[in-house]
Amino acid sequence: MAQKLIENGFKIIDFNERADIYIINTCTVTNMADRKSRQMARRAKQLNKDAIVIAVGCYVQVAKTEIEKIEEIDLAIGNNEKNDIVEYIKQYLSENNRSGHISEVLNQKNYLEFGDIIYTEKTRAVIKVQDGCDRFCTYCIIPYARGRVRSRSVESIIDEIQKNVEKGIKEVVITGIHIASYGKDLDNTTLIDLLEKINEIKDLKRIRLGSLEPTLITEEFVTRLIKLKKICNHFHLSLQSGCNETLKRMNRRYTTEEFENSVRILREKYKEVALTTDIIVGFPGETEEEFLQTKNFLEKIKFYKMHIFKYSQRRGTKAAEMKEQISAETKEKRSRELLELSDKNEKEYLDKYIGKEVKVLFEEQDGDYIKGHTPNYMMVKVENYPIIENEICNVYIIKRDEQELIGKIK
Repeated sequence: MAQKLIENGFKIIDFNERADIYIINTCTVTNMADRKSRQMARRAKQLNKDAIVIAVGCYVQVAKTEIEKIEEIDLAIGNNEKNDIVEYIKQYLSENNRSGHISEVLNQKNYLEFGDIIYTEKTRAVIKVQDGCDRFCTYCIIPYARGRVRSRSVESIIDEIQKNVEKGIKEVVITGIHIASYGKDLDNTTLIDLLEKINEIKDLKRIRLGSLEPTLITEEFVTRLIKLKKICNHFHLSLQSGCNETLKRMNRRYTTEEFENSVRILREKYKEVALTTDIIVGFPGETEEEFLQTKNFLEKIKFYKMHIFKYSQRRGTKAAEMKEQISAETKEKRSRELLELSDKNEKEYLDKYIGKEVKVLFEEQDGDYIKGHTPNYMMVKVENYPIIENEICNVYIIKRDEQELIGKIK
């Protein structure tokens, strides 16, 4: 959207500055996300009462009636309509028509092309390869907001990456709503087929993968993946719970035993692999015994880092109607325990690299430091070094500063 606006003469400024138009790309993954989206709309009007406030995205997609009641929102646009954001703004300016533009996504069968995205505020480019999800986890509203799985064509993906590389981008992040499903709706094409083609792009240095379904990680998949030297050895496997009974209630379609096997495969093939995950605590019916099973499993797997979420009821999902909802106090306690475990794991993982040499793609200036990531997603910073961003350098690690490593250029 930002790229299309810039191409049409609009100037992008910081959200906290006084703007003529505010665009809020809403989220609806939890009720809290809905509330934050509403708060952002009201905040925008406070910054400039005469501004046009536009809400787009997932909350808009699933809650059209609610959106219409929010008087601060002047225009509502669904997920399929983001592509035409400029046209809708121009139409609003000429007609002052508050009515929204929200088409149904559940019945959509083909991937909606947004064109080549080469605008980015970062040194890496995020490449969207698919949309939608067919998994229908009991806590998740996303299939209703994003529709069924639709895969982008290989040719379109390669073309966008190529254009980003020509601009100097060295790292791309392959992302989507459920990238493990890529190719499900195409003929004889899977995610690994796509990655093999991306790996061939000249001057591209790194390919980073977004969140993966653990069932994707098989011997066959990783045997082909390990041959792709540009793939970063950081994998985010979405677990959600370390208890099989809880996983069943979540409709996650795998067991902890299967998940552990996926971890084994990755650790055998990638010797310095970093594994991260998502965990939901306090899912309906999660007993103390089930939580302890999860905690014990996490101690056994020993992820590099874990993102811990307290379960939040989401209207329209099966889990929201389940009995035995867990109290806020219990969720807070369980969350705190797992966050402490994650913090401990992360520091221990980072400490192993003190005295070693790593490759860092530098991304940004932060005070006296320039910072960037290693292929396995450790944050490394170097002090007072006159280096431009977007360069890959060898760095000798001297010490750890909380969740970051400090080093010097070799």
